[in-house]
Amino acid sequence: MHKLLLIGSQGQVGRELQRCLAPLGELAVRDRTTLDLSNAAALRAAIRGERPDVVVNAAAYTAVDQAEQEPALALRINGEAPAVMAEEAKKLGALLVHYSTDYVFDGAKDGPYQEDDAPNPLSVYGRTKLAGEQAIGAAGCRHLIFRTSWVYGLYGKNFLRTMQRLGREREELRVVDDQIGAPTWSRMIAETTALALRQPAADGIYHLCCAGVTSWHGFAAAILAAQNWSGRLSPIPASAYPLPARRPANSRLDNGKLQRLLGLALPDWRSALGLCLADQAER
Repeated sequence: MHKLLLIGSQGQVGRELQRCLAPLGELAVRDRTTLDLSNAAALRAAIRGERPDVVVNAAAYTAVDQAEQEPALALRINGEAPAVMAEEAKKLGALLVHYSTDYVFDGAKDGPYQEDDAPNPLSVYGRTKLAGEQAIGAAGCRHLIFRTSWVYGLYGKNFLRTMQRLGREREELRVVDDQIGAPTWSRMIAETTALALRQPAADGIYHLCCAGVTSWHGFAAAILAAQNWSGRLSPIPASAYPLPARRPANSRLDNGKLQRLLGLALPDWRSALGLCLADQAER
């Protein structure tokens, strides 16, 4: 039986991972109340104490705009903590599973990004997530890095829950229409991770997101339509909604490697959203 250590168990993806990983073996979990990722010594001690066969890191500094004001903290959590995990995993002969982001790219490519396209992050968040990827690769441990995009779910702060709240509060909304990507339900990420862990997998980076493409405006329209919102939704350019951190205009990720090497494919983003909303309604 494998022993798994899940770090970041109370985040969007972490909560879903708890359920999906439990059947795979003995599961130990840590969240921000029991493990401070900015404390390298505490992180090393936690991994050495558990001696897992698999470390799954679902923790991250994800406040994209706040990271512009806290670059050192973002780097400690997104760049330096994964380096520590990778070093300890290497010593144990353990596999490290880590999650990264479409924000490692600048969005200038005309077409979906593949795993070997050159990263060029536009923000502190993107740069720190790239640093984490690079540190894991340099450590030489067995690893799977899953880059995903536009993550949403029923827990925590995310676009789905924000749009649902605004739909209840307002009659008119303006949403960016010139940034495109694939909204990806956190449960799909967790389920795909569990399936990947059930089989031998080649080390490396894999793109993992739902199929299809839309804009933030298109995603908002689908969410609001599902709650029969009767207000007015207007498309706007990103320049009309300036934020501290720059976002890529093109966040499309090519999932071909995931399907080719692991035989795994996620559903279209609309199908996944429908499943998520059905699950929410049942609750």
